[in-house]
Formats: sequence, C-alpha cells, structure tokens
Amino acid sequence: MKRNCLTVLLALTSTFCAALVFSAEMPERPNFVLFYADDQGYADIGCFGAVGFKTPHIDALAAEGRRFTSFYSTTSVCSASRTSLLTSCYPQRVSMPGVLFPTTANAATGQKPGPGKIGLHPNEVTIAKMLKDRGYATSIAGKWHLGDAPPFLPTEHGFDEYLGIPYSNDMGHYDARMRLNPNNGRPPTPFYDGNKIIEEEPDQRFLTRRTTERAVDFIQRNRDKPFFLYVPHSMPHVPLAVHPDFAGTSEHGLYGDVIQEIDWSVGEIVKAIRENGLEEKTMIVYTTDNGAWEHQGEHGGHSGPLRSAKSTLYEGGHRVPCIMYWKGQIKPKTVASEMLATLDIMPTFAKLAGATMPNRKTDGLEAWDYISGASDVSPRKTFVYRTPGAPPRESVIRHGKWKLFLPGTYAEIAQRDNYPSEKEWQAARQALVTKFDHPRLYDLETDIGESQDMSERHPEIVADLTKRLEAFNNEMQADARPIGRWDGKN
Repeated sequence: MKRNCLTVLLALTSTFCAALVFSAEMPERPNFVLFYADDQGYADIGCFGAVGFKTPHIDALAAEGRRFTSFYSTTSVCSASRTSLLTSCYPQRVSMPGVLFPTTANAATGQKPGPGKIGLHPNEVTIAKMLKDRGYATSIAGKWHLGDAPPFLPTEHGFDEYLGIPYSNDMGHYDARMRLNPNNGRPPTPFYDGNKIIEEEPDQRFLTRRTTERAVDFIQRNRDKPFFLYVPHSMPHVPLAVHPDFAGTSEHGLYGDVIQEIDWSVGEIVKAIRENGLEEKTMIVYTTDNGAWEHQGEHGGHSGPLRSAKSTLYEGGHRVPCIMYWKGQIKPKTVASEMLATLDIMPTFAKLAGATMPNRKTDGLEAWDYISGASDVSPRKTFVYRTPGAPPRESVIRHGKWKLFLPGTYAEIAQRDNYPSEKEWQAARQALVTKFDHPRLYDLETDIGESQDMSERHPEIVADLTKRLEAFNNEMQADARPIGRWDGKN
C-alpha cells in the first residue's frame, strides 16, 4: 500500500514539475514573430534532414520548442498560401488565384507594364489588422504577394510598416537564373518602404540582410508594447542571391548558402528578442509557404521522404516544416505528429492576444493546447488540398491518416537541370501529368511517400472522404467572397 501511494505521489510530482517547465504565467498580450520562407522544402532544415548546409539557429528553436511534422499549407504556390496564413481562409473562400502577377506590357492592346489589377479584398481581415485593433504594433519585412496595386499593399491590410518587394523576385526584369532582361515587358521589381517605392530592381544579394536589419530595428523600437512581426523571406525562391558574407559557405552551392543566410536572419532576430528581455513574452513561428521547387534542380529545395514538390497536390507540395518556440509556454524538446495547418495560426494568435476573430466565415481552428504541448491531440482532423482555379473534381482531402485523390489529372515534377533543352524538359513535364479514372487512397501513417494505393481495399473510406470533399467544394462555391479589384486609379 505504501509503495502504491509513493508511486502515485512521484507521478503527480513529476507531472507538476513538467507542467512548470512550459506553463509560466502568460502575458496578457504576447508578441508574435512569424517567419515564412519562400519555396523552402520539407527537408531543408537541419532537424528535418537537411544535407549539405546547416541551420543551427532554426534547429535551436526546435530543440527548445516544438517541431511539427504534419503541418500544411493550403496550396503549393505563393499568393494563395499567403492568403490562408494571414486570413485563416482557404483561398477559394476569398477567390484568390494561385499566383498574382504585375501587369505585363502588350503592344497589340497598348497595355503598359504596371501593378496587377487584383489583390486581397480590402474588407478581408488579416492577422495584422486583427492585432492592430488590439493595440499591437505591426510590421512586415520581406515579400508580400497579395496584390501590388495601392489598395492591396500591406499598409492597407493592417501593417504599420512595410519593407520589401510586393511579389516574387523573378517577376521583374530578372529571370530564374538572375539574368537581366529589361525588355521582357514586365515592370521592374519595386522595393517598398511603407507605401512608397524607394528603389527599382534592388540588388537581391542584400534583400535578406536589409529586411533582417529592419526587423531587428522594429523589435528594439517596440520592446515596450505588444507587437506582431511578419518576416516572409523572398528566398529561396529563384533567382537565388546571397550576401557576400555567405557566398560559398555551404557544401550545397548557392541554394545552401541562401538557406544558411536565412538561418542567420533567424538568429539575429531571436538575439534581438533576448537582448530586449522579450523571450518570455514572445511566440516565434517558423514555417514556409509551400514545398520545395525541385523543378529548379540545384537551385531548388528538397522534399525528403515526401512525394513530388511545389505546384502539386502530393505531400511534397503542401506539407511544410514548422517549428514553434515560446520560452515558458511551449513544451521544449517535443515533436507533434498530428495535423495542423497555416489556417490555424490566426485563431490561435487571437486566443493568446485576447483579440476578436473576423465576423465572417473562416477555416482555421484554435490549437493552443496542441501547440503548447499541453495536449498531443490536434483539433484538426481534416485538410483539403487544391490548386486554385483547377476543377473541383481535381482536388484532394486528408481525414485522419487517410488521403484521397478523386479521379482526375494530376501533375508531378521534372527537374529542369536534368534536360539539355527546353523542348525535352517540356516533354518530360507533360509525361508526368497523369490522368486517373479511379480514386487513389493513401495511408499517410505508414506510407508518407504516397506509393501504395489502398482504394480497392477500403471502399468505405473512399466513399466517406468523397462525400466530405464534395461537401467542401460545394460550400466554397456557394459562399466564396470576392477578390479585390483595382480600376487603375490611386
């Protein structure tokens, strides 16, 4: 009897002491720092299996915090994924296409190059706008890509400050290999400070350094009030460019150098948080917008054990690395293997900040207990993958461990560097577009690489997931809100 009582007492004491490790008193309005890399693949961080380059600062966040191995971006391309992160909405709900572009010159119609004509609707509520209403200082340092016309810039969506480029770094006069072509009909890539363009075609070797310095400055200026800092790096999206201090520092060429500079950036920003005494008041999230752009060969990232890459509906397109750290609040040295998505960040920030979510339909779930490690059960049981603009039938759903592809046409990838000519590459890309006249079902717990179709063995699961996916598509079609449109006037 005494032995049993002692065992219970020791167990209770152990549980209590463990709780103290990550359950310090929570600040009323904590700070939030959200890193969002561009095209960094699932296996492009040391603790996720990177080879040929090192990420000690990001790895340290994982060692001291919580690593999420089944974390999803709603789409595998730029604008749509950023929409979901900042609004907690599937892109279909707010009518956001996959990628926004500036206007390209057209001699036949007399169209001049300039900003694009659509963007995130001004009525949509972003994380920045939600937190600003709660008294937060808000800043973005990096790539925006939710509209480059005046009504759609970050300063119109809740950000007090903005330094960076408004879309991908290959949409101006530079192509994917940093070759200058001012006659391509596109406007030069603008570099913004606030809502003003201060440069055109900035030297991309210094983009990461400049946005990092602004982020550190923002932290120092706002250390006495709550803040939201969003750092969406413009790389490793091509064209790759790196500060001279990092050139040639990795074993994996330019791509590895770029990742190591991004890791340096994380280290500088975390150092600023610590030096200003804010570590126990600040939640840090590091994730990426979509999977690796393996199509780019040596200039692209790595999907590791996942099938395919960016621009596809396979795991390599949507499953992204994620790490969250908050001293005293998130249980250290833990790994979370259940589903979570970028959709769930906004409602979780709202809970922690005492903010109010938008009075309109959103798709995220508040997940603080799971994120903190107080629970190993995620509130998210279902996730839908879809390429914006694709037919609803060509969509994919995960529920629990099961992932279902409806019959349809689905592409994989072909690495550009593996083919000597453009013609051969395009032929290879077409060969990897496969039309399936039957559903495909994968068990992601035992088959993360999506190699074994289980649909014939589990027709009841196929039927259940088909109904769920059709209900989702019907709701999105019925309840979609409009995208913002610009008439060309300021």
